[in-house]
Amino acid sequence: MDITKSKKLFSRAKEVIPGGVNSPVRAFKSVGGVPRFLSRGRGAYIWDADDNRYIDYMMSWGPLILGHAHPKVVEAVREAASAGTSFGASTAGEIELAEMVIDRFLAVEMLRLVSSGTEAAMTAIRLARAVTGRELVVKFDGCYHGHSNGLLVKAGSGLATQGLPGSAGVPESAARGTISLPYNDLEAVWKTFDKRGEDIAGIIVEPAAANMGVVPPVEGFLNGLRMAAEKDGAVLIFDEVISGFRVARGGACELYNIRPDLVCFGKILGGGMPIGAVGGKREIMERLAPAGNVYQAGTLSGNPVSVAAGIATLRELETPGFYERLNNTTKKLALGLEEILTEAEIRVVINRLTGLLTVFFGEGEISDYQLVQNCDMDRYARFFRGMLDEGVYLPPSGYEAWFLSSAHNDDEIERTLKAAGNVVEELTTNEYE
Repeated sequence: MDITKSKKLFSRAKEVIPGGVNSPVRAFKSVGGVPRFLSRGRGAYIWDADDNRYIDYMMSWGPLILGHAHPKVVEAVREAASAGTSFGASTAGEIELAEMVIDRFLAVEMLRLVSSGTEAAMTAIRLARAVTGRELVVKFDGCYHGHSNGLLVKAGSGLATQGLPGSAGVPESAARGTISLPYNDLEAVWKTFDKRGEDIAGIIVEPAAANMGVVPPVEGFLNGLRMAAEKDGAVLIFDEVISGFRVARGGACELYNIRPDLVCFGKILGGGMPIGAVGGKREIMERLAPAGNVYQAGTLSGNPVSVAAGIATLRELETPGFYERLNNTTKKLALGLEEILTEAEIRVVINRLTGLLTVFFGEGEISDYQLVQNCDMDRYARFFRGMLDEGVYLPPSGYEAWFLSSAHNDDEIERTLKAAGNVVEELTTNEYE
């Protein structure tokens, strides 16, 4: 495979962009090889600068549930941009998008649009602290809630620490306001609340974890969080930046029938354009300025182009049978990969939800971050490089989810499984070292 242009672009990028990328995982450091510089996408496919085509299972890290360059989303963006890309003032589209979210999420009575998932989580934490008058926040190992100071504690994608900052430049004082517990460990939650319940402002959790790979909640875990929060008056925050509108029409809230106090959104909500949002109970949301005394603002919050893309996307998700088909596609891929790898006597666990899966090279139940870390990430790196050579673009990290879209059909799944079969033959050799 000729990647001459990608090599040249990466060398050029490293001269002017730190690490040559604008988000660390794009550098391929955990999987090796040369990062591809992409030129275009259509449906389930992307093309790099050298015009190599790949089946894409990254889908811009989740927003593109309809596939690349969906005609109705593109048209909505074109129409909105032609009328003005940003006003710094209110538009009718913001109301429509908020109404669409409220219609789908019973936990959301009001919604505030921001520009990223990081901003959404920051705002949710600020609200929780304001309404409770407390400082401590409980999160879970391996769950990622953006790169704000207090939430970079034992976060996903390798930012595991001992309760100290996971990044240089983060004061220890910021991390002290966060308690990180093992995901799916309800006993640890109850012990923490027994000791510190009166100091805890809120619990923030990925209700369907996807930033340490896909790790669904065990039965009773989310209900237990709801009970613990209610017992001591803490705010329960679901971070549905990934799971929202993906695992079900009403996200993990609908899938697991839990009603948190606040919900964070991003990714799919913007249809591939930058966006974030936080929504929840009216009495909490009305604490936000200008209605209340919790300050939050943003020049591009609710910008009309992102809003238009989001509205177009959510409308398409109303197509009858959309989630059933997406779930069936995900299941077909997962079962096919499991069969191929198992027959080759390669230890593998595949966790999946609708439109999401992760191939863990390990064994037994993978239900928390420690178990994820015990998996063979070197083997994943070799698998990644082999699949890339076969024209299949996987997430360049074993700690991330694979994302499927409605554009992934039987043909793409069959091509992917054929590629996996070819790669598996080489996984026990040095072919992809």
